[in-house]
Amino acid sequence: MANVCELTGKKPMSGHKVSHSNNKTKRKFYPNLKKVSLKSEILKKNISLKISTRALKAIDFRGGLDQFLIRAKNKKLAPRIKKIKKDLMVKTKVKTKVS
Repeated sequence: MANVCELTGKKPMSGHKVSHSNNKTKRKFYPNLKKVSLKSEILKKNISLKISTRALKAIDFRGGLDQFLIRAKNKKLAPRIKKIKKDLMVKTKVKTKVS
């Protein structure tokens, strides 16, 4: 599935295109996906993602990629992002035990 947001799990929706004469034909509504590279401050590396613009706004609101992933539910995340979240959680556990 190419048109899926890796963070929020948004997929294409189906619906109707309605003409002036009220004829209905099938169509798809695709999410607005962008390829972006975000920096993880805890892991100290850049992560390239294919995410929706709504997810980009949510990341900004939460205070960065790390904070977003800590609060995100695993059910919506892509398998590659789940591994990144797991590494992130391990690093944050180590930091809290030392401090």
